[in-house]
Amino acid sequence: MRKYGVFDILGPIMIGPSSSHTAGAARLGKLAGSIADGPVKKVTFLLHGSFAKTYRGHGTDRALVAGILGMDPWDEQLRDSIDIAEERGIEIKFQEADLGDVHPNTVKFIIEKEDGDIVTVMGSSIGGGSVVITEVNGEEIEFTGEYPTIIIHHKDLPGMISKVTRLLYEKEINIAFMKVFRTVKGSSANMIFETDNEIPENIVEAILAVENIEKVKVINPVKEGEI
Repeated sequence: MRKYGVFDILGPIMIGPSSSHTAGAARLGKLAGSIADGPVKKVTFLLHGSFAKTYRGHGTDRALVAGILGMDPWDEQLRDSIDIAEERGIEIKFQEADLGDVHPNTVKFIIEKEDGDIVTVMGSSIGGGSVVITEVNGEEIEFTGEYPTIIIHHKDLPGMISKVTRLLYEKEINIAFMKVFRTVKGSSANMIFETDNEIPENIVEAILAVENIEKVKVINPVKEGEI
């Protein structure tokens, strides 16, 4: 039986009419922006299912853009996010798309950064303002953004997990959840750690110093009431 949290009953603090289509969309946008990690030039939002059919009426478009701009679901500027993005010179495009066998409230972000780098992120708003990120740059992953999160891209070799978990132990970082994803054995893989501790930025350098670690991304979520 599923365990229900307070936000399943009360809903999140937010601007907008729908926790799934507004609060969840803003959280997805903010996570996508954090993953892209850099000044954004253009974002194309590929909208699937009910997101595609109701995004204007439910304010999903404004919420997604607000998240990309770094806003939280309760930010009063969310209503004006599209205008703010235009003022900042960020090109915005919304497009209906069939993203396959995924949750009906799913969006794929195609983010073009000012340095020319392209980052793609796919995620779903699963109800009550909760979200899950399911793909980054075409590779399967899974995390919610509710916990401090470390995303590690590495070579798929024996001992990689133990090297990182030992380092986190030495830094007194407690692991709440851990998942590993790979596409081809012996090629590359992604480790996802969701932790009980806020993750210090200096942990990135320590993890990158581990042989065969290629990329590290840290996401520390902001909770309601902390701004």
